Amino acid sequence: MTLMDPLANALTNIRNNELQVNDSCYINPASNLIGEVLSTMQKENYIGEFEYVDDGKAGKFFVELGGNINQCGVIKPRHSVKKDEFEKFEKRYLPAENFGILIVTTPEGIMTHYEAKEKGIGGRLLAYMY
Repeated sequence: MTLMDPLANALTNIRNNELQVNDSCYINPASNLIGEVLSTMQKENYIGEFEYVDDGKAGKFFVELGGNINQCGVIKPRHSVKKDEFEKFEKRYLPAENFGILIVTTPEGIMTHYEAKEKGIGGRLLAYMY
């Protein structure tokens, strides 16, 4: 079986484990992108601690779940967003104003759409969660 989108698999894995009320899960394969997204989720208190586990192959992440995620997923296609266009996508992917986050990849790294708005930069949408 080939993975078409490792980030989508990772977020689906997290969501499924949250729905089963598990307190942790493994995400494999590990990648820098998934690591960055996990650290953004951790900063926003959607997940607890996570660590990289070297399994001799691609590696995996061990993630502690806090039960704070109602819904999460990747955004396909990865829309380009200008610094003043975030509102349109907030309406499309998030259930209410100031509820949930969009994760964006920008020239300054991966961050939430709130940070990108604050810095006045655009980027490409990667994922949403609330």
